[in-house]
Amino acid sequence: MTRIATTHVGSLPRSQEVVDFIFARERAEPFDQAAFDDCMTTAVSQTVAKQVQAGVDIVSDGETSKISYATYVKDRYTGFAGDSPRNAPADLKMFPGYLKRLADDGGTPQYARPMCVGEVRSKGQGELQKDIDNLKAAMAEHGVERGFMNAASPGVISLFLQNDFYETREAYLAALADAMKAEYETIVASGLDLQLDCPDLALSRHMLFADLSDDEFVKIANMHVDALNHALSDVPQDKVRVHICWGNYEGPHCCDIGMEKVFSTLMSTKSRYVLFETSNPRHAHEWAVFRDRKSEIPDDKVLVPGVVDTTSNFVEHPQVVAQRIERFVDIVGRDRVIAGSDCGFGTFAGFGAVDPDIAYAKLAALSEGAALLE
Repeated sequence: MTRIATTHVGSLPRSQEVVDFIFARERAEPFDQAAFDDCMTTAVSQTVAKQVQAGVDIVSDGETSKISYATYVKDRYTGFAGDSPRNAPADLKMFPGYLKRLADDGGTPQYARPMCVGEVRSKGQGELQKDIDNLKAAMAEHGVERGFMNAASPGVISLFLQNDFYETREAYLAALADAMKAEYETIVASGLDLQLDCPDLALSRHMLFADLSDDEFVKIANMHVDALNHALSDVPQDKVRVHICWGNYEGPHCCDIGMEKVFSTLMSTKSRYVLFETSNPRHAHEWAVFRDRKSEIPDDKVLVPGVVDTTSNFVEHPQVVAQRIERFVDIVGRDRVIAGSDCGFGTFAGFGAVDPDIAYAKLAALSEGAALLE
């Protein structure tokens, strides 16, 4: 019987030492680069060790060295400066008292979101290569055979680092796709799987495009996928994971576009693995979309449903996890399901709703739930 493998979306809690180094760099404060590099190497090893202890099969570096999953590109590519306008998700705007409480309690992350003010070009793959080397060394040290590395999609970069240089959104996306192409290829050439983080295919509906109809938004999302697929033109599809989400925050989420509206868009990505939310209360029912539209799932797609929530400190019971996995096994078979998480546990450095120790307890529950199906 095929064993259900386990993974997660990528980001994991960072130590305070890591956070202090990252924010020193973020604020352009002086820091010792050699000490920074040593800290990241040690932290990635520890992060991989914790994943192994929790029973995770396909590990990441936890995005340890990155300030966030999207805005890290400002440190590795030219063309970004200043600050982009902040635009709260539409659901939080509906409940201003809750939005104020989040802000007052420090429930919103603080980090720079520069605008695109010039030509986007790579500064080289040096920082990426450090991340790759750290992850591969940690995998070798802890006996892990398979790992993945996250990278921002052109669409999510355009969501958080908004355009003030290129004439059109299409031109900006095309420039981002051309610039990111080498990053994607470098990750895959290293032997790691590549994960593209694509919340722009869902989150941006109620964050940047709230004034559009669902149909109008889907056209934009499809344009984002075209740019992504162009950037992946020389990357083998079986090495690619794509993650879609509606925002990794505890909130009403009553403005989230339904999975049924973006299902075809997700399936059109040049990816072997698709990761999506199915544990939180707003999207737990959407496993039925996959059941009802089974014929539209390409035969080469592997489903990686989130079977633990990443915005709550509840630790899921392994039997609940097993039940969630089993729904998808019944749809596409055991060999086309991997158990994952709804989103990351450390989306932004120094910020996360879930206690670090509880995050790993949830990953352990994920693994225990998957084991119940053996």
